[in-house]
Amino acid sequence: MVLAGAAALTFGWGASAPARTVLMPSDPDVVALGQTIYSENCASCHGMSLEGQPNWRSPGPDGRFPAPPHDETGHTWHHDGDTLFRLTKYGTGALIGDPDYESNMPVYESVLTDDEIIAVLSYIKSTWPADMRARHDEMENRQ
Repeated sequence: MVLAGAAALTFGWGASAPARTVLMPSDPDVVALGQTIYSENCASCHGMSLEGQPNWRSPGPDGRFPAPPHDETGHTWHHDGDTLFRLTKYGTGALIGDPDYESNMPVYESVLTDDEIIAVLSYIKSTWPADMRARHDEMENRQ
């Protein structure tokens, strides 16, 4: 199943950054691939159950914020797909226009392909309750 998802990603979406990020939380192959990539690249900080780190809203002793949850208790669903994509690929500093911003969030530009990032974000969205996914869809449709 993961190989089928990888093939769909490789041949279906291309390798360049999407003009508009479209998440696919209802595609089981994309979600399965995203879950695998998430567990290998994201879960060590954001948690296997997307629960995030404790006290994620307050900076730690180093001044950096802990990893937020990606489940319904966090704020991931408040951001459109393009923002989530750019944050993951280029990092927080690039997203906010501050190259000196220090974050524990790695930049995945040279680690994951665009399609892999979309798969991870699709997996995350697939775990949200139906009403939250619907609100996120409405936000996406207003873009």
